[in-house]
Amino acid sequence: VQLQASGGGLVQAGGSLRLSCRFSGDKLRIYTMGWFRQGQGKERDVVASSRWDDGDIYYEDSVKGRFTISRDNAKNLVYLQMNSLKPEDTAVYYCAASPGLSYFRGYTTWGQGTLVTVSS
Repeated sequence: VQLQASGGGLVQAGGSLRLSCRFSGDKLRIYTMGWFRQGQGKERDVVASSRWDDGDIYYEDSVKGRFTISRDNAKNLVYLQMNSLKPEDTAVYYCAASPGLSYFRGYTTWGQGTLVTVSS
């Protein structure tokens, strides 16, 4: 499996961005897809994750109601729609794939990061 993330950029607070993650390779090895972010001086944490088999989705509390994870199987894309962006959302965002059930660990494949900067 290979992942390629895109869609980051500079946006004003209150604005929106949509990140895309194109996946290729053996899709049968993917059970969970997640979006992570890492702010400057901070750890990398999951912000949204989706289990493909049962459709269960996890959102980190600070993004609930603002971010939406979705996928387009026909286009081999996973999206992260980010609305009502805040300066604290500024981070490098990564997509990741896991063959396991956990939203938080077990990710074996990572895309390159895409920088999101939210100005106040």
